[in-house]
Amino acid sequence: MEPVHVNGSVHKKAKVVFIMGPTGCGKTKLSIDLATNYGGEVINSDKIQVYKGLDIVTNKATESEQRGIRHHLLGFVEDPVADFSVDEFRRRVQTSIDEITKRNCLPIIAGGSNSYIEALIEDPVIDFRNKYDCCFIWLDVSLPVLYNHVSKRVDEMVAAGLVDELREMFAPGVNYDGGIRRAIGAPEMHPYFMAEMNNNIVYDDKVRKEFLLKDGIWKTKENTCKLAERQVQKIKLLSDKWDIHRIDVTAVYENCGKEAVVAWETLVLKPSFTIVGGFLKKHG
Repeated sequence: MEPVHVNGSVHKKAKVVFIMGPTGCGKTKLSIDLATNYGGEVINSDKIQVYKGLDIVTNKATESEQRGIRHHLLGFVEDPVADFSVDEFRRRVQTSIDEITKRNCLPIIAGGSNSYIEALIEDPVIDFRNKYDCCFIWLDVSLPVLYNHVSKRVDEMVAAGLVDELREMFAPGVNYDGGIRRAIGAPEMHPYFMAEMNNNIVYDDKVRKEFLLKDGIWKTKENTCKLAERQVQKIKLLSDKWDIHRIDVTAVYENCGKEAVVAWETLVLKPSFTIVGGFLKKHG
């Protein structure tokens, strides 16, 4: 590890791995795979997943998916309308890194809020790059393939209870500009829940409600795809100034079943292990 001089004494830089990419690309899975292999802990960098609740809507990793890996900044903000600011994010990430490294574990930061990551890395007061050795991995997916995957994933989320989960949070005059209610799906489903409040059971009302339900799901898919596109554009800008390792995961989502598993292991996991293993050895 490269030494850092602090107040006249020499300290070793902590090593931090960042997993970046658009929504639905496999960031969470890779972070857990890497943490399992390298004795790491995961720090969530999704500014919506920090809130407690809406686990299906925000696509939080379930307990079984976490595979016993300790997660930080995940579902800990109890106030649904609280503002989780970038300053709070920067402060808590540094605290989490310190806790993780004291246990001689590897901090792995994963999530889709790239503006928060950029603010963390480039804040002149924090001077993050002078304190920590950073390894950036970008999971990239062909957008048409990703759009198809996102559509299927939203359908799976609906089948898992997305509508019921959102209905519990619904209120007629609710504001969707802050807190967890910014989650894609919440504002999109609002017109449907408003229609549900009408207890009339005439045919026209039933047809209208069915339309609003389908329209809310469609808009959820559409806005998730738009988010993915913005995330990719942001990462491309960051790659112009950061040394980011790009891994193409398109083949994983072009396949299914055993073929998808093999594609993940050979095209994603193997190169990721090579990248992180080399990073740890170089800065060890």
